[in-house]
Amino acid sequence: MPTISVVIPTYNSETTIQETIESVQKQTFSDFEIIVIDDGSQDGTIELVKSLVKLEPRLKIFCYENAGVAVARNRGIELAQGEFISLLDADDLWTPDKLELQLKALKDHPQAGVAYSWTNPIDEQGKILFLGTRPIWEGNVYGKLLQTNFLSNGSNILVRREAIESICGFPTDFPVASDWDFYLKLAFKCSFVVVPQYQILYRQRSNSMSSNIEVLMQENCAVLEKAYYIAPAELKSSRNKNLSNLYFYFAELYLKRSKDVKSINQVGRNLWISIRFYPPSLFNKNIQRTLVKFCWKRLLSIKNY
Repeated sequence: MPTISVVIPTYNSETTIQETIESVQKQTFSDFEIIVIDDGSQDGTIELVKSLVKLEPRLKIFCYENAGVAVARNRGIELAQGEFISLLDADDLWTPDKLELQLKALKDHPQAGVAYSWTNPIDEQGKILFLGTRPIWEGNVYGKLLQTNFLSNGSNILVRREAIESICGFPTDFPVASDWDFYLKLAFKCSFVVVPQYQILYRQRSNSMSSNIEVLMQENCAVLEKAYYIAPAELKSSRNKNLSNLYFYFAELYLKRSKDVKSINQVGRNLWISIRFYPPSLFNKNIQRTLVKFCWKRLLSIKNY
């Protein structure tokens, strides 16, 4: 039995999957299996991975009809043989010491069920866009995860098998926000430990699921409401403030990508909802700056109409 199972869900990923698999092969810790779950690819992904299987005995591929990334991840978890499981999206990369240091962190902290690292966003050519955040939260991180998904993406964690078995896997009703829901369920059950290094390279692509702001917003709000439903009593008082922060985040996202009157109006709508949930946020300098930018863009859009 391998110590670690690496699960890679893939769909039409022929341009990135080989580099992703190679980033696993280059790991300094080598006792792992790689399970690729193909979710109905229509390009050359399956043929490419099958050619790599012939050269790499630790690599396996299983092919299914398209059912979404959450189902693909759950299928991979069910097939995994390792004591520890790590998930990796088919266009993301790891630094060579990722598995080694996360495994060491879990062995050094036997009470922890999940190890995580820091993330750097990269572009489609693999160039680092900017340095990511550096969270250092450990232990019971449920309250922190209610504030924000500080794990950033679905390619981050190494988790003990028993921790995954204690929850119900990835939700299929939140295909875009399933990462956050999955992490919240883990945080509700077990402790986290951090490896304070940049080890995940998260590829940002214009055609990714996360580029659909409206769907992303709806699902993230639903995930947060679901999490507060089971949250301990001492955390429930933070609901309105965290919902306010979430709507402000999407207001800023709409502002960055605003190209027409409709998207500019979405900035104003989300700012209003943010302030309504937590009125003291109106005195926040970031919100004030975004309000000024929104008013300016709205004025320009009216003049150009």
